[in-house]
Amino acid sequence: FWDFLILFFCLPVVIFNEITKKRLLGDVSCRIVPFMEVSSLGVTTFSLCALGIDRFHAATSPQASTRPIEQCQSIIAKLAVIWVGSMTLSVPEILLWQLAQDTSPVSGGVTEFCTMKPSSNLPESIYSLVLTYQNARMWWYFGCYFCLPVLFTVSCQLVTRRIRGTDKKSECRGAKHGQCESHLNCTIIALTVIYGLCATPENVCNIVVAYMSPDMSKQTLDLLNLINQFFLFFKCSVTPVLLLCLCRPLGQAFMDCCCCCCEGCGPDTTSSEGSADSKLKTEMSSSIFFDKPRETPPPLLALGTPC
Repeated sequence: FWDFLILFFCLPVVIFNEITKKRLLGDVSCRIVPFMEVSSLGVTTFSLCALGIDRFHAATSPQASTRPIEQCQSIIAKLAVIWVGSMTLSVPEILLWQLAQDTSPVSGGVTEFCTMKPSSNLPESIYSLVLTYQNARMWWYFGCYFCLPVLFTVSCQLVTRRIRGTDKKSECRGAKHGQCESHLNCTIIALTVIYGLCATPENVCNIVVAYMSPDMSKQTLDLLNLINQFFLFFKCSVTPVLLLCLCRPLGQAFMDCCCCCCEGCGPDTTSSEGSADSKLKTEMSSSIFFDKPRETPPPLLALGTPC
């Protein structure tokens, strides 16, 4: 959902600014767009950490049949903590950016652009905090929004594989459950790889600009900033597609929803058989990410292994 907000709001603003050299919504967009982009990084970072913890709990828990399904309220509470925490850490971006104007040397017209400069009208205490954030912004980006999710995911995957290798719980959980957990782990790894590849250019550019900005022209800095933004837009576009392709329950639910909307939910034999089959598959599979199997195994489990 946050990826959709980035593509729906930030992408048109950036494209409009590059075409017309005018800032859509003026000073408001100069503050809201960076806030939403940094919040997107926070949501992705903390979500990957939460998914890594969930995979670790799934690997270290006792028998699958004794673990209850996680309540919906618990999942919503975790998501609320992720979103509120990400938006809270992004608040300094609202106070850091402001709209500026300059005369173009080529056309002679007035161009609008966003500059990273705190307003002098802020209270002295807040102004000093924003300046401190601006000075530490590069390393804060690199440590919190790049190193944290990558190292956290890699560590959780290594520890999970080590525990599964020593305990060999996959043999007692049956082939179906082991295959489902393997798909979930592959999904988390794929999300981390895509996020790391898209975040690497921005962090490299931030470090280069921090130490070489006096020797670089404004056009070069604007081009690097534009490239970083489009890497973020690419990540927001690829992530939902990746989830739909790798997470079979989510992809099947999405396709069923689309088919239901296109066909008008008309009752026929084929659709009823497909819905029944998808229902059985859904009962067989666990939750997409928060994999807490049911207390009583589904009826079809009797047809599988004795475990």
